[in-house]
Amino acid sequence: MKILIIIPAYNEEDSILSTVRELEAVCPAYDYLVVNDGSTDSTEEILRKEKLQFISLPCNLGIGGAMQAGYLYAYRNDYEIAVQLDGDGQHDPNYLEALIQPLKDGIADMVIGSRFVSRQGFQTTALRRFGNRFIGHIIRLCCGTDVTDSTSGFRAVNREVIRLFAGDYAHDYPEPESIVNASLHDFRVYDIPVAMRARSGGVSSINPIRSVYYMIKVSLSLIICRIRLWRNK
Repeated sequence: MKILIIIPAYNEEDSILSTVRELEAVCPAYDYLVVNDGSTDSTEEILRKEKLQFISLPCNLGIGGAMQAGYLYAYRNDYEIAVQLDGDGQHDPNYLEALIQPLKDGIADMVIGSRFVSRQGFQTTALRRFGNRFIGHIIRLCCGTDVTDSTSGFRAVNREVIRLFAGDYAHDYPEPESIVNASLHDFRVYDIPVAMRARSGGVSSINPIRSVYYMIKVSLSLIICRIRLWRNK
């Protein structure tokens, strides 16, 4: 099967090379594409110098825009599975086979790597874990889908979902909104346990105040997403 690993990267000069090299060592048979999302540090310089596979967006579009660019590339180049692997080193490529297997077996259309199933590895702060559970409840109310790690960016989708996301992918809160979008299009969403790691470089933009703000705003966004998709059906 043609499998593409999409690696969104914004100002990941400290981690992007080690992330790609680890991926190449663990899964040499898979294609990958780094989507340089208008980085202002030396990320693009590193990508060029090391001759890595990448595209550069003309400006910063955010994680949603970067991933939609990756899905559009996957769709146009006939990939059957696309996987998101963040460029900050948090996602362990040793879990890629487990992430992809439910898609190969035909029992899922979208698979999310959840750090909260087995509760191994890096678990984030208590506030962010609470926010994750809260958003999970909102997703359940919106579309009846149960997910244990709604904000996880470590995920894989099949060809049909690639087609959907290439044309319609949320830019503001893509991780939870894409779950709602896929579910309301009758795609099967599946969790598998993974262990995540702390960032190997850079600094997260989410602090306690922003965590609360994010939790409230993404909940409203999910409800609006649910109404929009319901009206378009």
